Amino acid sequence: MPVIKVRENESFDVALRRFKTLLRKSGNLS
Repeated sequence: MPVIKVRENESFDVALRRFKTLLRKSGNLS
């Protein structure tokens, strides 16, 4: 499972979108 760190200057929503993109690239989004 990829781990994502939320940067201080970004919102949780942006981090979540980035996380979903990571999952899609790794093929783990079910």
